[in-house]
Amino acid sequence: MSDYGDHDGDDAGFDYEAGEAEFDDHEPEDFLEPEDAEAEGYEGVAGAEDAYGHAVNGERTIISGDPNAGGGQGVVEQHREKKVPNDQRTTTPYMTKYERARVLGTRALQISMNAPVLVDLEGETDPLQIAIKELNQKKVPLIIRRYLPDGYYEDWTCEELL
Repeated sequence: MSDYGDHDGDDAGFDYEAGEAEFDDHEPEDFLEPEDAEAEGYEGVAGAEDAYGHAVNGERTIISGDPNAGGGQGVVEQHREKKVPNDQRTTTPYMTKYERARVLGTRALQISMNAPVLVDLEGETDPLQIAIKELNQKKVPLIIRRYLPDGYYEDWTCEELL
């Protein structure tokens, strides 16, 4: 008697001693044989490079979201070169509701992890309320980085934003 019912000696029709299992000829295959791939016009790895890579200054471009994926083959502009100077910023000097939520959440987490508080507590113990008080008094020591569509960015301090 087994744990799954009264099937003494019944192995659900599977013959362990038959050796290799038989395959159905009508079942689709999961892979292509190399000969079949060449016959049907598929290209190998080298052909895929030629199909997707474009020559740029004698090098191949890398199709990836990571600009550093080239391993130093291409010229990648450094972050400090993409910073917009403070006197040439184009975005508005107003904090968006998303930036406000991010700043308050980040600062509340810092306060809850025993970061120094920059305002008088006046008996307040809730980290979020303390962060709101710091933001109202423009004492939050965080910088907001706004990325622009061309890859450049602007840095704003919380004191500058209204």
